Amino acid sequence: MEPLKNIYDLAFITKLEDVFTQHYPAFDKERFRTSLLETEWEELALKERMRQITLSLAPVLPQDYGQAITILRQCAPAFTGLGGIIFPDFVEQYGLEEWELSIEALAYFTQFSTSEFAVRPFLIKDQPKMLAQMEVWASSENEHIRRLASEGCRPRLPWGLSVPALKKDPARVLVILEKLKEDESLYVRKSVANNLNDISRINPDLAVEIAESWYGENQKTNWIIKHACRSLLKKGDPRVLQIFGFENNDNLTVSNFRITPERLLIEESIEFSFSLTSELEVPHKVRVEYAIDYVKANGKQSRKVFHLSELEWKGVRKKVFTKKQSFKDMTTRKHYPGVHRITIIVNGAEKAALEFDLVRA
Repeated sequence: MEPLKNIYDLAFITKLEDVFTQHYPAFDKERFRTSLLETEWEELALKERMRQITLSLAPVLPQDYGQAITILRQCAPAFTGLGGIIFPDFVEQYGLEEWELSIEALAYFTQFSTSEFAVRPFLIKDQPKMLAQMEVWASSENEHIRRLASEGCRPRLPWGLSVPALKKDPARVLVILEKLKEDESLYVRKSVANNLNDISRINPDLAVEIAESWYGENQKTNWIIKHACRSLLKKGDPRVLQIFGFENNDNLTVSNFRITPERLLIEESIEFSFSLTSELEVPHKVRVEYAIDYVKANGKQSRKVFHLSELEWKGVRKKVFTKKQSFKDMTTRKHYPGVHRITIIVNGAEKAALEFDLVRA
């Protein structure tokens, strides 16, 4: 798989030079390219390359910030997707003291890429003012700007600059999320759900309170709450399980749990199966998950929970589940030898567990 950082490849840089020259004939391509590549370019990660482009653009654009932003606005529509974050990054790097001009630029640039990372320093500089601006953005007719309102104030934004005040008190963003909880755009609703999921990892009680208040209002809000509570569901939080009707009771049983093989090599796969039986005669909902306790490099175990199925049964039922799990090393997970465990979880309750041995060739 091509590394994500390679969106900033030679073709991107050449296009960038050509587009800037088109809108700003004084653009010094040679100076820009020399400045850009004076670092160990191949060793730079995605956001490091982004920042190096920003730093290399500044000397070859007008030193007046307003003039530079005008040129950037003309060029930005040619660079959609993640690569376009270089434009809001310029605002983040050079526009903190030019609030009004920068805020307008961030709202404009996010329509072609995303300004979610660039707004973070503005939140740190003046959180009340920036949150008030995000509340205005939440009423925009443009879904990209509405999403910026929610995504930019996430308490735990991946790749984003940490905003300690939001981690300490995530309730500050709720006025923004309230305005977006019935948004017509799935793009926006996903962001609201991710924001709430962040909150659930910082303040579970607050997240549950919101879930209990919002759930049942309409289908759009219901979807947000279900997606937002994914971490709490995996943790088996009984309050959240109850919201969605996943009642834990003794009438749900697991039997015939088997693992094949019980000893395997790293890079191989394991297959497991089990039967789930319900003795309930009334309609009921069933959430089926499995957890793997992976051995870490230090020999201790770390659990990861995987979603398997959700069922709506109207009476006594029985179903056989079969699942294959790979233990091939990936960039996101490296496997280590030792005794592992698979646990079957039904409606938040552990129902059965088996161990197996993972070994090196």
